[in-house]
Amino acid sequence: MKPVAAADPRTVFGQVPFMQLLDMRREFSEGGRARLVIDERAEIGNVIGAIHGGVVITMLDVVMASAAVSKLEFTRTAVTLNLNTSFIEPGRGRLTADGEVLSHDDSVAWCRAAVTDGRGHVIAQAQGSFRYLPLPIPQETT
Repeated sequence: MKPVAAADPRTVFGQVPFMQLLDMRREFSEGGRARLVIDERAEIGNVIGAIHGGVVITMLDVVMASAAVSKLEFTRTAVTLNLNTSFIEPGRGRLTADGEVLSHDDSVAWCRAAVTDGRGHVIAQAQGSFRYLPLPIPQETT
C-alpha cells in the first residue's frame, strides 16, 4: 500500500479508500474539534440490526485524529497510540461523531469523542492519545 497524500492536507480525508468504503463524511475539522457523519445501511450493520461496533470505533478514532491534526492546522498527521471506548447502546440511523483535543504538546494529542444517533442519544464515547507524525509526501503518478 502507498500512503495517502494530497497537495492540500485538508482534503486527504476524502481520499482515504477506507473512508470512501464506509461512506464516512467529515463535516468539519478546525481548531481542535471535528465532526464526522455516517448513514445507516445494510453493508455496515450487525446481527441485531444496528451499525457494527467496529464502524462506531472507527468513527471515534478518526474524529479524534481529525481534531488532533486540526489543532496544528493540518501541518502534520496523527496516528493512534491508545483508544479506550465505552458502548452505551446500539447505534441506528445517521450517526454523528464529535471529537475534541483536551491537551497536546509537540508530539502527542489527548482527545475525547462521542457518537450520537439521530435522536441525539450518546451511543458510545472514547478517549485516546495520538502521536503526531510528518505528513506523507505526495507521490507523482506515471
